[in-house]
Amino acid sequence: MTSHTPAAPPGRERRRRDSRVGDKIFMNLSRGSGILLLVVMAAIAGFLAWRSGIALSKNEGNFLTTFEWKPDDPKPVFGIAVLVFGTIVSATIAMVIAVPVAIGIALFISHYAPRRIAQTFAYLVDLLAAVPSIIYGLWGALFLVPHLEGLTSWMDTYLGWTYVFDQSRTATPRNLFTVGILLAIMILPIITAVSREVFRQVPRMHEEAALALGATRWEMIRTAVLPFGRPGIISASMLGLGRALGETIAVAVVLSSSNVLSLHLLDPVGGTFAQNIALKFSEAQPFGRDALMASGLVLFVITLLVNGAARLIVARRKEYSGANA
Repeated sequence: MTSHTPAAPPGRERRRRDSRVGDKIFMNLSRGSGILLLVVMAAIAGFLAWRSGIALSKNEGNFLTTFEWKPDDPKPVFGIAVLVFGTIVSATIAMVIAVPVAIGIALFISHYAPRRIAQTFAYLVDLLAAVPSIIYGLWGALFLVPHLEGLTSWMDTYLGWTYVFDQSRTATPRNLFTVGILLAIMILPIITAVSREVFRQVPRMHEEAALALGATRWEMIRTAVLPFGRPGIISASMLGLGRALGETIAVAVVLSSSNVLSLHLLDPVGGTFAQNIALKFSEAQPFGRDALMASGLVLFVITLLVNGAARLIVARRKEYSGANA
């Protein structure tokens, strides 16, 4: 006797064919979207490199070490030394302040606060992320700057021996330190929101196993939650850093821009890439705009390097991602 496998109903076979076609369409669309993104990034980089080459070919100064920014003079002289320093320092201050606070808020919302309070806090954090940059800038100029005069005076008196917090120019605190605090407030909701969602994805049995072994709540968080969420924290921090590096309006409103590089963070001098482009683009001549494009290319490269470094860190820490749990 021979057995025959019953044929699948026509409707089921048709659904399988439709599913395969849908999978192929989705795969091709996803692949095309990725390729399109790479093409757009390459086009942006190519355009910036082309305009930068025009500016750098006529620059009378060293682009990397010159402090001045006078691309529209008869003999154009411009450089990014002040802009690199201001951008990196202000972003670093913002990250040092924002990341620990954001992680603490995310842990409070996800593991400590009662449900109703946690939902309220989460809503407020998400609401802060929707506030426009200009609002932060106006708040910083009208409220934060005047109220930091006492703090900067105290830091100058008691921490001036560190040289970094020595205020050599007495003036309103429109400086890189104030900008760093403002940027920390701006990137705090982004880092908090992403970290909160990552902490909520920790396997429940990991937490219960740690508690069952006698761990306190903090020991459970330290041994089960934080290692699992480390890649997510890094990714969240990089998102916040990206906004801090590219923030324009708020920095332009708060910082007293100048072409002076000072290691005294409380002095009202310095500048950032985004601020310099926003303030000078409208009044710049065609060659001056090419010079601004050159500074934009440097910011573009810095952003790519930062994100690439974050990807490498996450890739090397796959054992903490929970994939092998």
